[in-house]
Amino acid sequence: MSAAAGRQASAGLPDADFFAVESLLSQAERNKLAELRDFLAAEIAPHAGDWWNNAEFPAHILPKLAALELSTPAQRGYSHLFAGLVIAEMTRVDTSIATFFLVHHDLFVQSLHAFGSPGQKERLLADASDLRTTGAFALTEPLHGSDVAGGMETTARRISSATGEDDDGGDAWVLNGAKRWIGNGTFCDYMLVWARDESAAPDNPSGSVRGFIVDATLPGITRSRMENKIALRTVQNADIVFKDVRVAEADRFTQVSSFDDTKELLRSSRIMVAWQAVGQQLAAFDVARQYAVERRQFGRPLAHFQLIQQQLVTMLGNAVASMGMLVQLARLQEEGSADMAQVALAKSYASARMRETVALGRSILGGNGIVTDYRMAKIFADAEAIYTYEGSYEINTLIVGRAITGISAIA
Repeated sequence: MSAAAGRQASAGLPDADFFAVESLLSQAERNKLAELRDFLAAEIAPHAGDWWNNAEFPAHILPKLAALELSTPAQRGYSHLFAGLVIAEMTRVDTSIATFFLVHHDLFVQSLHAFGSPGQKERLLADASDLRTTGAFALTEPLHGSDVAGGMETTARRISSATGEDDDGGDAWVLNGAKRWIGNGTFCDYMLVWARDESAAPDNPSGSVRGFIVDATLPGITRSRMENKIALRTVQNADIVFKDVRVAEADRFTQVSSFDDTKELLRSSRIMVAWQAVGQQLAAFDVARQYAVERRQFGRPLAHFQLIQQQLVTMLGNAVASMGMLVQLARLQEEGSADMAQVALAKSYASARMRETVALGRSILGGNGIVTDYRMAKIFADAEAIYTYEGSYEINTLIVGRAITGISAIA
């Protein structure tokens, strides 16, 4: 069932935006959101299941996606609320496409905006914003996810002609190490690679973290697709190995000197993943309600039964509560006052409610809830990725715990 078909089947019934959050948008933003919905219904919804089943990324849609001109919406003058609803709406139709969009635009392109030099922006930003080139964000490592700030093992060593180490003249860096779970990593043109400067003090391992814009075709880079995933199968996650990869000094983010410099960027991307948890719940509600209204058992629609109605109401309540928290967080973003603890609470709460919501939806579909023909199995599986990335539920919970007690439970 496509998202569009689901909405048509529920015509005359209230939308999952039960508290009319979209009424807070400007008219121009509502028009653009409608344009996005039309695109998703025509170009993504009919094919998303096959792409997911085949673990195939639809590169052919990128020009049409770029034509929507939705790259980094806040940079284009749109509100943070609109930016969040864009991610939620994409996720509502296909979590994988939303994840591609988030990795490329909210991490790669936004990093160029935040940290790029005038020369780097002139060289890369237009093509990246218009998806003529694609990017990845290479941070996590085979042995380091939540603790990558202090445990990063990928290293950067500076060399120069002055020391006789660089025969080509000028300054450069040599990267060695490995990254894992890198979305878009198998096909991207460029990747932002985060590495520990070898000159970092031993007692300050999280200091002296450098960021580099790396051409993915440079000698010494090996990329391999991660196989056998049960979630986000359309997304091409990669294992990446760097062996004596030379990167010019001109491709370093000069504004990044420690992991702390990336916190604003990562805080914003965590908010977008929380919006994905909202979109995932909207998707589950769409599919479950349509199924409950249409499917007949014991001579009547499933929706006739009290237990089914209770489950649908719980799903809707979870989605609305999660959306309400994110709406307030968007207001704080506009004021520039959203802190990491607030973001962590939103991500942990919304992802926990999402897990409950998709499980209820899968239950309503019974046996049909475990085959991708009915969309719910895909929604159910993809939720597990959202629950974990951009800070797992547990790590985000402990961030909030530290904020409200003054005591850190994270070593």
